[in-house]
Amino acid sequence: MLKIGITGGIGSGKTTVCKVFETLGIPVFYADTVAKEIMITDSVLVAGIKDTFGEESYFGDGSLNNKHIAAIVFNNVDELAKLNALVHPAVFRAFETWEKDIPSTVPYTLKEAALLFESGSYKMCDQNILVTSPMAVKLARVMQRDNVSEAQVLARMDKQFSDEQKMAMANYFIENTEQKSVIEQVLNLHQQFLNR
Repeated sequence: MLKIGITGGIGSGKTTVCKVFETLGIPVFYADTVAKEIMITDSVLVAGIKDTFGEESYFGDGSLNNKHIAAIVFNNVDELAKLNALVHPAVFRAFETWEKDIPSTVPYTLKEAALLFESGSYKMCDQNILVTSPMAVKLARVMQRDNVSEAQVLARMDKQFSDEQKMAMANYFIENTEQKSVIEQVLNLHQQFLNR
């Protein structure tokens, strides 16, 4: 079974693209959503976070103290690297477990991750798709969706590889612009993957 990675900069519309693949019956592993879940449920990861960032990383009810973690890692590259070194391997394990439950009749799966290339998890995939969108469109989407300023969006973008860096690592591209149909591009790729 083919493993296809899919990524894109913040606001590129990669989740929308994944939903189109899902309508074609393709299972999608949403790495960022899973990461949030396992930071609460994976006992090894929880212990690692507490050891690294303190017991106050979690509230008494077991939920993650996001503000505490964010205050430590947001403007500190070394601390963010420590967090990623804990979370990424746990997500890799969760992906492998998830894949075992996929029926053998499924032609391929998608692994959607914002940091697919940055985390190195693209190496676990046979091929990788990059979803691109113009900068102005990405900024507008995220500002509206998350109710944040342009400066806040740019600060988040700064933590990811540029589209140019990602293009050098991707095998396929989907342009999420009003000039090109996303559905047509997905159908085209879907057919290519079925023919492999």
